[in-house]
Amino acid sequence: MRPRGFKRSCRNGNQTLLVSNGDRLKTPTLYIFSGLPGTGKSTLARMLATHLGAMYVRIDTVEQGLWELCGVTVTAEGYHLSYRIIRDNLKLGISAISDSVNPIEITRNEWQQVAENAGAKFVNIEISCSDEAEHEQRVTARRDLSDNSELPTWAQVKNRHYDQWKTDIIRVDTAGQSEDESFEELIKKLGV
Repeated sequence: MRPRGFKRSCRNGNQTLLVSNGDRLKTPTLYIFSGLPGTGKSTLARMLATHLGAMYVRIDTVEQGLWELCGVTVTAEGYHLSYRIIRDNLKLGISAISDSVNPIEITRNEWQQVAENAGAKFVNIEISCSDEAEHEQRVTARRDLSDNSELPTWAQVKNRHYDQWKTDIIRVDTAGQSEDESFEELIKKLGV
């Protein structure tokens, strides 16, 4: 048992906070990334995780692991497992980054519910590439971040169902920008 009033140092994001018994840490945030493959979404999500010292979960990696390790044909299982992992970390006061296409309203609402149930804030972020030729070049030239998974073709990306957002969100269009320029735009819009 720690003596009454004893102060301890706690790490949260990029800040080290001194808290005494009974004091709460800064409320964690769930940064919910959305966007089609090849827009720069995973690159920016990883950069933000590093910048904030937040945990990072890439849904494609979780889904690939379920398939490889368990032989599960994945539909929504990757999202549902990721919800649990991120919820546990948010409850510990650790901000989190979810990296997925997040193409439909139901998963968007479920991510928000994860944050709310954990007592965390959430920010919806959509990454796009409005230049179709540049987007196609990125999709056809990119390398996968996980082992043994098959990347979508340009035709699959172009024909993928993706609901338009009905609420205000942070939007970053990466067309014509470097990774660093896009990241600077993102952190400016987030205010972090």
